[in-house]
This record gives sequence, structure tokens and C-alpha cells, in this order.
Amino acid sequence: MPVSSCGLRRLELSVAEPELSVDFLAGVLGWTVIAEPGGSFSGWVGDRLAAQVVAGERGWRLVFGGDEARELTHDSSVDTGRVLHGPWAPPPRHGEPCWVEYLTSEPDESNAYWKRELGWETAKGSRGLGLYTSSRHGDPRPVAGSMSSCFAGFFGWSLYFAVDDLEAACARASGLDGEVVSEPLSLPIGLIASIKGPRGGSCALLEKPAGWGGAWSG
Repeated sequence: MPVSSCGLRRLELSVAEPELSVDFLAGVLGWTVIAEPGGSFSGWVGDRLAAQVVAGERGWRLVFGGDEARELTHDSSVDTGRVLHGPWAPPPRHGEPCWVEYLTSEPDESNAYWKRELGWETAKGSRGLGLYTSSRHGDPRPVAGSMSSCFAGFFGWSLYFAVDDLEAACARASGLDGEVVSEPLSLPIGLIASIKGPRGGSCALLEKPAGWGGAWSG
């Protein structure tokens, strides 16, 4: 079994118009945007990379930290090096990734897969939610969430960004021609909403998480 992955190395958003998409996310999340070679862009919060935005059509891609670089299922992979976002990283600031959640129609098979590939164990959350935990640096800490989907053959990742003021962030998304897919709602993880950019880049927003995973961090 691999040494347990303790979080994200980076996020990548692949969309048809990366400049327009990164401008939308920067407007909502307050990123500092840097143009990279080849027409891609990176969004920064202080000295920490929040996400890279590149040309393509795949949507979000999650890159977890691990001991051996390799591809994983459903738009995710492993890379070696420093983990920037996770339960042992610094607390997420406004605009930074603060949680990831895996939706699956086959929870038993998915649990076995992530245990085999990333060394994660499972734990119960609440209201039918599950948690993946990592013990890489000591006692187990929640590193990702899991949810069962009622749609057969459905698998995929959802991701969350931290915001200081959820209502204000939703208003900015609407003002930038985005869509508030789900209005602010209190869930076990905390107060969340979901948004979608005018050219892709759907994500959830979590208000003032105390740490990685919001309420799960405590």
C-alpha cells in the first residue's frame, strides 16, 4: 500500500477560453493572476498557488501529493512534491482550495480504489456523508469527502474554495455573468453555495473554513 496522501499538490482547470475563465474566478475569489507560457494562467493567493487554468475541455483536474507520479481515475493524478492544500497544510485563506469530495454510484468499489491508490481509510461523517482519512503525519485526519450518487455509473470530484463572505462571493459571481447554481445553505461541512462560470469552472464555495474541510477539520 502506498504511503497515505495528505492532500492536494495543485488544481488544474481545462477550458476552451482560459483567460476569460481565470478572470471570472479571480473576480470571485480574489486571485492574483499570472500569465504562463503557452496561453495558460495561474491564480495565486499570496505565495500559494490556488489553481492553473489551461486550454482544453476536461474541466477540473485534481493532482494529489504522493510518492510516485501516476495517473488516477476520473480526472485526477498523483505527483511528487510539496502538498499545498490539505489537513496538514496552513489553514485555507480566501480564494484557496479548502476541500474535495468524491461522488460515486459504487461506494464500496470506490473506497477500495482510493485505499489502494492513495492509502486512504474511510470514516463516517453525518447525514449519509463519508470521509476519507490520511494518517501520513500521525493521527487520522479527514482529507476528502465521499458521497453516494443515485445515478448508475456516475463518478467524479467536486471541489470547494474558501471565501470570507459567501453572499458577497455569490453576488460577484452573478455580476460577472456567472450562475449561482445553489444558494447559500448550511450543511455539516459549513455554509456553502455552488457557482458556475459563464465558460465552465463549476465549484462550491465554503464560508470561513477553520481548516481543511471546514467543520470536518475540528
